[in-house]
Amino acid sequence: MKEIKAFVHRNRIADVLYTLNSNDFCTSQCHLSINDVAGTLKALDNKEQNYSIEFGEGVITEVKLELICEDDRAAEAIKLIRESAQTDQRLSGWIYMYDISHATPI
Repeated sequence: MKEIKAFVHRNRIADVLYTLNSNDFCTSQCHLSINDVAGTLKALDNKEQNYSIEFGEGVITEVKLELICEDDRAAEAIKLIRESAQTDQRLSGWIYMYDISHATPI
C-alpha cells in the first residue's frame, strides 16, 4: 500500500476530490483525509496571504490531502491529483508518496 500526501491550494481541493471520486478512489472503503495547514506556497492573490508572527513569515492556508491506496493505483492517483490541483503558477503544490508496510483496522 502507498500513502500519497499532497499539499495544494485551498481553492483547488474541491476539484481534486471530485476527480478522485470520479475515478473510484473512494467507492467501498475511503482512506482519505483533508486538513487545513499553514504553508508557504506562493499566494494566488493578496487575500490569500497572511503574516504569521509565530513563523515570522508570510503563510497561506493550504490543504493537506492524505490518500491511502493500493500500489498499482498510486501512479494514477498522483497523476489525477497533479492535473486537478494545477493553478496558473509554475509551482502549485507538492505531492509525496510513502510505502506502508502494515495497516490494521480498528
